[in-house]
Amino acid sequence: MFYGVTDIWTYALGALFIVLLPGPNSLYVMAVASREGVAAGYCGACGVFLGDTVLMILSAAGAASLLKTHPALFMLVKYAGAAYLGWVGLSLLRQALANWRGDAPAGGEAQAEASKPFQRALVISLMNPKAILFFISFFIQFVDPQAAQPAVAFLILGVILQILSALYLSALIFGGAYLAAQFRSRQRLAAAGTASVGGVFLGFGMKLATASLS
Repeated sequence: MFYGVTDIWTYALGALFIVLLPGPNSLYVMAVASREGVAAGYCGACGVFLGDTVLMILSAAGAASLLKTHPALFMLVKYAGAAYLGWVGLSLLRQALANWRGDAPAGGEAQAEASKPFQRALVISLMNPKAILFFISFFIQFVDPQAAQPAVAFLILGVILQILSALYLSALIFGGAYLAAQFRSRQRLAAAGTASVGGVFLGFGMKLATASLS
């Protein structure tokens, strides 16, 4: 046992597989990096880190149990998250259409759009009630209920997950920036890629809208 963590290596392996699962967070960070560069990608990644930290704290504090015992609250959070993911997907589709036509916004509007990756990634991370349920069901398996300071165990588990997430998102950021460099002279190919990401976000939104507590 390590400071209240029952099996740290099994947890680390499980956390690695969890991080590698495709989801809206990682997809959005890669999309931002491919459109706006490495710096914007890391702004989005910071939003993911903060959102995941908030979810982990809420999970440790019992927010998941609150959602389970109050179905109406779960439904409210679920549909709000689904609506936001759908809005992000539609925004990407609209941007892809503008790029395809060659009339994408530039100047001030483009700069304003580039200033939002942190906020968008943060909201995308937070608007997912299934993540709260997952965090509590996963973390609790590796925290000794008899530990003198369970908060330390949760902190260790959270740090491990965030390190793995940072490494994975860094790979996606630089990969996205590389693809952007390759597609820069192929405007319609880049527009098709953005449209594909938008379609996936719409799919994430529909999947979340049909999620259940079970």
